[in-house]
Amino acid sequence: MGTANDRAPLAERVEQLLAEGGPLPLVTAGDPVLRRGGEPYDGQLGPALLARFVEALRVTMRAAPGVGLAAPQVGVGLRIAVIEDPAPVPEEVRVARGRVPLPFRVLVNPVYEPVGTARAAFYEGCLSVPGYQAVVARAAEVRLTGQDEHGRALDEVFHGWPARIVQHETDHLDGTLYLDRAETRSLATHQAVAEHWSQPTPERAARSLGFDLP
Repeated sequence: MGTANDRAPLAERVEQLLAEGGPLPLVTAGDPVLRRGGEPYDGQLGPALLARFVEALRVTMRAAPGVGLAAPQVGVGLRIAVIEDPAPVPEEVRVARGRVPLPFRVLVNPVYEPVGTARAAFYEGCLSVPGYQAVVARAAEVRLTGQDEHGRALDEVFHGWPARIVQHETDHLDGTLYLDRAETRSLATHQAVAEHWSQPTPERAARSLGFDLP
């Protein structure tokens, strides 16, 4: 745990970031902060500033819009992320992808581990890699441990699309982008995905673009 002087610069930077109000500016691929990941949160911001920062992450995530946002994506190198997915998708997509509503959650110092060996592959995007999507194979079910914004312990199993969101956002805190795990031959613009690969599963894309699925 650092001293007050060690923490002051980070707290001051967050105060400056929040001073403008509204959605925070997003950091995009190529910025070093996305590759450094985040340092464990141990009170660097203090309860009141943490609450304001979490609210700013929520506002920014919803405005983007996205289903998750990690602190490094707004230039803050702390292991904090927010997730939320109202899952407004057709029934066939819900069934194929296991995409169900995920209430707003705050993840502090999260760590995940696969539950079982099953993997699922779907197109995935990222607010820090605007304009593109790619197929990523991820664990179909994961156990997440960590804390919430109040310091209460988290120990929960996620499956389906919520498991994908948890993995994606926690990866950000380790300096990993979804592109690091993607099938590179599947990389496509949002427009190309909408025109060609909007099916509930990526089997057709795999056949046409020449990549393997788990």
